[in-house]
Amino acid sequence: MSDTCNIALVGQKLMGRAHSNAYLKAERFFNLPIRPVMHTIVGRDLIALAPFADRWGWKKYNTNWKEVVKDTEVNLVDISTPNNNHAELALASLSAGKHVACEKPLAGTLKDARAMRNAASRSRRAKTFVWYNHRRCPAVALAHQLVKEGRLGRLYHVRANYLQSWAGPDVPLVWRFQKKYAGSGAHGDLNAHIVDMARFITGDEIVEVSGAISETFITERMLPQSSNKTAAGRRRRPTKGKSDVDDAVLFLARFHNGAVGSFEASRLAMGNQNTNTIEINGEKGSLKFSFEDMNILWYFNAEDEERTAGWRRIMCTSAGNHPYAGAWWPDAHIIGYEHTFVNMVADMMAVLAGQAPTVPLPDFTDAYETQRVLEAALLAAKNRCAVKLTEVK
Repeated sequence: MSDTCNIALVGQKLMGRAHSNAYLKAERFFNLPIRPVMHTIVGRDLIALAPFADRWGWKKYNTNWKEVVKDTEVNLVDISTPNNNHAELALASLSAGKHVACEKPLAGTLKDARAMRNAASRSRRAKTFVWYNHRRCPAVALAHQLVKEGRLGRLYHVRANYLQSWAGPDVPLVWRFQKKYAGSGAHGDLNAHIVDMARFITGDEIVEVSGAISETFITERMLPQSSNKTAAGRRRRPTKGKSDVDDAVLFLARFHNGAVGSFEASRLAMGNQNTNTIEINGEKGSLKFSFEDMNILWYFNAEDEERTAGWRRIMCTSAGNHPYAGAWWPDAHIIGYEHTFVNMVADMMAVLAGQAPTVPLPDFTDAYETQRVLEAALLAAKNRCAVKLTEVK
């Protein structure tokens, strides 16, 4: 077994930066059994590609992804492109015998996600990973461990929301507002995260979406290259395009073991920059987490005596006690968003070496289950009915 893994990263925008930083930093903070090597960065913008490669430490750059996935030196292909490209890239990479890491959601459509899952299942040697990086928050990982230990007993209720406010009417028609590229809007972008967190923390699966609402509030947006003036300086009507994805989706769900859940995602919740919260209520207690205060997990023990009972604020930074904390800083010297990606790279390298990750990693099969829930919610909203997950395959 080689002690290195040559990475090819496809995509150089926001997630390209996050993934690059993770590969750059992982071996500096973790004792990795396999060292990630930043082999090739792939992007469409050749002018920006060379400076990106130099800034982030990529050895090579290329605009032809088909050429790169066939490169015999490349061991793992990391996909951080718009959702509609995930399937083609993943299928080609798996066919070439590569390990594959893919941004969330798994794909823009359930059909594409199914094809990716099936291809991964047929590949005996290739490992797959999906960047549901919120699992790598120490507080979220601890919540998973506490539920698994039975600290909450039987689970009753999950409530989760992911609210942002960046997508107002002045934001142009970027790919995230077009179904042909994104698949869905706030739903696939934000609900995907909280559905994955709910499944991960509870260890349980959603079996029914009992009802849902999907709404597009801003149906037209300015095209990114639009101008209000002609070359002669005369004013002209703005050029707009159709926004055909959801701005907000809310749904109710039932879990296999009897818990119920509520999920809400919006990119038009003014005052909410990145409000991502989840609460789990059980017979013996409750847990609460907020991504904007990501180092903290709140825990209520219902078995405490009533006169001293209350919510316990846990700072999840204690080495040896909290997942991933030992790799970072002294107690209460908090970590941030980028560290969740570094934590994930460390777990990916452990899996490639045949070791267990700190907490479970989502592969294509796991992420496909989240995709089924997302599809069920869209069907429930469209048809105004309950949808059992047995109907969504």
